[in-house]
Amino acid sequence: MEGVGKMILRARTADLFNSDKINGFRKNNSETNMKELELGRLILDSYPRRLVFELTNLCNLNCIMCGRNDSYFEPTVFDVNWIDKLQDALEHIEEVTLMGWGEPTVHPKFTEILERLDRHGVRKYFCTNGMRLEELREAIFKHKVDIIAVSVDGADAETNNSIREGSDFNRIISSLKSIVEEKRSKNLNHPYMNFVFTAMRSNFHQIPDMVRLAHEVGMEEVKVVYLTAFSGRMLDETLYNCQDEVKSIFDKAERLSEELGIKLKLPHLQGEDIAGAKPHKDCYAAWRDLFLGSDGYIRPCMSTPIKMFNVNDYKNFADMWNSKEYADFRRWVNNDEGMPVSCKTCYQSSYANWNNMSSFIQIGNDFSPEWGSEAAVSKE
Repeated sequence: MEGVGKMILRARTADLFNSDKINGFRKNNSETNMKELELGRLILDSYPRRLVFELTNLCNLNCIMCGRNDSYFEPTVFDVNWIDKLQDALEHIEEVTLMGWGEPTVHPKFTEILERLDRHGVRKYFCTNGMRLEELREAIFKHKVDIIAVSVDGADAETNNSIREGSDFNRIISSLKSIVEEKRSKNLNHPYMNFVFTAMRSNFHQIPDMVRLAHEVGMEEVKVVYLTAFSGRMLDETLYNCQDEVKSIFDKAERLSEELGIKLKLPHLQGEDIAGAKPHKDCYAAWRDLFLGSDGYIRPCMSTPIKMFNVNDYKNFADMWNSKEYADFRRWVNNDEGMPVSCKTCYQSSYANWNNMSSFIQIGNDFSPEWGSEAAVSKE
């Protein structure tokens, strides 16, 4: 991973969070998976290293920049019985991440899902807007959640709450401090916690303040992602062609993160992305991850309209993981000529090429899946 100093991280690699959850056959699987990724194999002997579950596309906030405002969303909720369908994979993978187009903690069985995952000894990671953290604090420790990413888009209540309608900055910070206090009192190193900050014209100057806030609260990291505009209403908020201003703020945040010992993950500056002239950075999602949407469809990642197949279309995980749909996607995702249209305009924060306008501006693009009222019905 390319770094600027020990605390600054830029380009993502195929690695996941390092923890003691990876050992024995899980370690062997991950090593095999890495080799198969490097070789570009289409049919894999290994299992994925991570399962990503979109628990719902519902949300308890209305953030001004969210693509939910610019796409049709038929409400969908993850069926906990799908976990049984993936039982074989759960014995081999490192991590389950709970994130997607909605707020995972509003799933009515969120605590049960944490408990079920804990039985498998996998690393548990969820992304949240933070509004239910206090209610979930007991479950976080009881079921040994390893990583929590908290989306906050301002270093003060006025900025955050104006961007994230329905959010309560002070409530979120209070909840985080309570978790940190309990974590320290129990002498635990989990959950690892980071802020995720969407940088836009109206708030990017607060990135150094987010580093200070993370230090004050007891968080380990601040991750910055650029705003992607999905419609004209957010066009003036994008940081496209603002690289000089962005660099100045990034430089201040980098110096502060080194001083305070807070990890800082930053996107590449426009014009300096390692992807060069490619449509996107080399993508490893179809080798490392399996993404299951809240509507029961397997997609390559959350930031694409592509639905490969329904979770019930295959009888077992092996057939699903090495299906024709997956093999075809692996064949074309990093081929500039053959890749799907939505991949050519990738805006996924890990893989997007931030030299390209389409990473910042998705106006007119098919950027999200269509949620219909159809249930996850098997074709068998």
